[in-house]
Amino acid sequence: MKNLDKYLSLLGEEVDGLLLTSRYSRHYGAEFDIAEGVAIVTAKGCRYFTDSRYIESAQRDLKGFEVLCVDKIGYMKLLNDAIADFGVTVLGYEEPYLTVAELMGYEKNLNAKLIPFNEKIYAFRGVKESWELDLMRKAQDITDKAFAEVVTRLKAGMTELELQAELIYCLYKNGATGLAFDPIVVSGPNTSLPHGVAGERVICEGDFVTMDFGASYMGYCSDMTRTVAVGFATEEMKKVYNTVLEAQLAGLAVSKAGVPGMDIDGAARKVIADAGYGEYFGHGYGHSLGLEIHEGPNPNPRNELGMPVGAVASAEPGIYLPGKFGVRIEDTCIYLEDGIEILTHSPKNLMII
Repeated sequence: MKNLDKYLSLLGEEVDGLLLTSRYSRHYGAEFDIAEGVAIVTAKGCRYFTDSRYIESAQRDLKGFEVLCVDKIGYMKLLNDAIADFGVTVLGYEEPYLTVAELMGYEKNLNAKLIPFNEKIYAFRGVKESWELDLMRKAQDITDKAFAEVVTRLKAGMTELELQAELIYCLYKNGATGLAFDPIVVSGPNTSLPHGVAGERVICEGDFVTMDFGASYMGYCSDMTRTVAVGFATEEMKKVYNTVLEAQLAGLAVSKAGVPGMDIDGAARKVIADAGYGEYFGHGYGHSLGLEIHEGPNPNPRNELGMPVGAVASAEPGIYLPGKFGVRIEDTCIYLEDGIEILTHSPKNLMII
């Protein structure tokens, strides 16, 4: 089924049109990414509005939409024309992606009632189509290649920012069309910060270095984390690393469609707790990803529902010892009826650079 057909299936008693304002939903519905624009989806027709910077590519590449330029007319006039032409009375909108000012503007100027509808608009993205999975495999292949290259550039004496620059270069060099998110590159005691920010700290012998990064390819994300040691690792560092690896493998072993996210998280969390590090693993085992780096459904302690076939989610337990060091190991997986397909192929045994 085309993604646009999925959106059309939402039309009925509650709404007779959808107002797509987020880049992600516009991309999903049109199966092509345009940086700026607004789309309206109705049973009688679908229109996509953007400006002259993007109009040529939009008219050439968007599927299922009549594409109009807003430069001389503006979004509100064109949206109201579509509302009138298609007989729309109620529009469902994406509430997490609108500012209060934007919503007030739409409510004041559009000739249709607006109701929040993001949960239903968003839900389709939890299960990926085969072509989406192919794009995510490509994104992860690029990410694996970038990791293999950046570890040859990593050395004591460079700063975290210098390593981050090398990592970003390697992602683009190997085919990324964008970054899935701003990479996390931290070293030494900074590795105890799960989402630390690269700075001027100089990487030293005996440091752990954690790199959490991903490529975007044609709008679809990859995500992986590897923690490596520089020069040598202490026995405590090795113990923590191996505990995290064992925890991740335990989570992967029970992962398949139908298993509740909380049970997958629990399998990994038990390993870390049994090793005495339970209080040092705060975040969830993983999250889904796709057009956005954080989507749903999630293998975490709050998800009581079974993971669906075709979901793509990370597997990323960690241990973070404040002021000392931290370890995280992350792969990305596709959930299948009988298990998972692990997209990440980079080695996971402790690397000492």
